[in-house]
Amino acid sequence: MSETGMKLITSKDNPVFKDLKQLATSSQARRRAGQSLLDGVHLAQAWLQHRGAPQVCVVAESAQSHPEVAPILAQCEALHAQCLVLADKLYDAISIVENGVGLLLLVSTPEPVAPAALKESAVLLDGLQDPGNLGSILRSAAAAGVKQVFCSPGTAAAWSPKVLRAGMGAHFVLDIFENADLVALCAASRIPLLATSSHAAQTIYDCDLSGPVAWLLGHEGQGVSPALQDAATHEVVIPHLGEMESLNVAAAAAVCLFEQLRQRTVGR
Repeated sequence: MSETGMKLITSKDNPVFKDLKQLATSSQARRRAGQSLLDGVHLAQAWLQHRGAPQVCVVAESAQSHPEVAPILAQCEALHAQCLVLADKLYDAISIVENGVGLLLLVSTPEPVAPAALKESAVLLDGLQDPGNLGSILRSAAAAGVKQVFCSPGTAAAWSPKVLRAGMGAHFVLDIFENADLVALCAASRIPLLATSSHAAQTIYDCDLSGPVAWLLGHEGQGVSPALQDAATHEVVIPHLGEMESLNVAAAAAVCLFEQLRQRTVGR
């Protein structure tokens, strides 16, 4: 038994551990199961704050009394979530966090019902590849008050461990729609569709962003697909000085989203 009285899993042949390891190492397994792993104290606290009880709380044997872990473990027990203790070597085999405190949550991946048409501000991501960029954009969207994010089939998996780490809890306050048909969504949109372009004449600072808009953001190298670029109702440019041709997509998204927030809160 562990320090907390919960059953301690010490064998790599334990079926529960095998299931956890498969979820930790396979995006296909996570999709099939409809589950995600939240590694670390910050993500665990954010989930508990915004979403409630996890399915399972997993703690490394040596972390049970850690001052950051013990309160979360107690909260999960109070919410009647299943709590497991893994021998440290087993825990290390499923955690992606180096020098972490030894805590992760297994949760059911949220599956919000997609709207038939765009009516509120949103971010549409077309073929975005880098997990760090995707997580950063989700974090900026959440901070700017944009609630809906639609990801095309070619976009990185939004609930992968690396994107979750980069998002820093943003996932839990957003509605994230994966494998979305962005062209159909644009065709049914009831709000302006904005795409950035270095060739546009209008800057984001001259564009009226006081109402709902949808931002079209694309692949790091190729940008938004021609079909989506054609669907845009406005093309805008982010003015910049210096010799760089363009901004990183995550940086561009942050500039656009916070200019929209500025106009909505301060005015043009």
